[in-house]
Amino acid sequence: MTEATGYIATETLRSTGHNGVTYAYRRLGLAGPRPIVLLQHFRGNLDNWDPALIDALATARDVITFDNVGVAGSTGITPTSVTEMAHDAIAFIDSLGLGTVDLLGFSIGSFIAQEIALIRPAMLGKIVLASAAPQGAPGMHGWADDIIEAAGKPQVDAEGMLHSFFRDTSTSREAGVAFLKRLGERSIGRDEATTWQTRNAQYDAVLKWGTPNVSLLQRVAAITHSVLVANGDDDRMILPWYSYLLSSLIPDAVVKIYPDSAHGFLFQHHQEFATDVLDFLS
Repeated sequence: MTEATGYIATETLRSTGHNGVTYAYRRLGLAGPRPIVLLQHFRGNLDNWDPALIDALATARDVITFDNVGVAGSTGITPTSVTEMAHDAIAFIDSLGLGTVDLLGFSIGSFIAQEIALIRPAMLGKIVLASAAPQGAPGMHGWADDIIEAAGKPQVDAEGMLHSFFRDTSTSREAGVAFLKRLGERSIGRDEATTWQTRNAQYDAVLKWGTPNVSLLQRVAAITHSVLVANGDDDRMILPWYSYLLSSLIPDAVVKIYPDSAHGFLFQHHQEFATDVLDFLS
């Protein structure tokens, strides 16, 4: 048996912010001008990042994943608004003494990334928004019944992950099964599970973010950073057309939609997505 390497063997570290919260995080990769900080999806913890994606990014960048306040291994209580989550993420970045960072926000993490760009623009270099939508966009107030049942039930199982993150095609489901297998490769030092409080708080935040309000769409016009917006072509949690809407509102944004994929497109197309991200950041 070969010794584990890469993200599945990376030690979980701790850092305490000025807000008194102790954050769980992992860090690996190459030192460079700017680390890339990753913001996780609904109910996700450190172990829900695809090791294949993280390892591919780490070939060229200093990569940092973390649990936000109240999530899994971090202390505190998960807040119920994206704005609060953004302030908490800023506190984590500050706790590491980092200067400028790049962001990769996925799903609810992409909402948080938009808020950070508006709250603390000088902190950021470039931004990647995966499965994203702007605040106030119509049709975003909650997910379809089958999606919230799959992703929001007390214990999310493999079938629930496959249904909400991958398409019901042989190629996408095969990629999903491979992704779930990779998530199980870490045998020691695994992160704590997210709680029901985190689930409810994050879904409250999603509903607030998705409450229709056309006037709020103009907020992202203040984001002057270079932004890559990406999604799968059949994402039923955050529809692909939101990627085009968001990119049309941000002055310096480009879009890429990945074929035969859904919410988990970045795990299904992990090598291609990592290459696109690294090319964009460089």
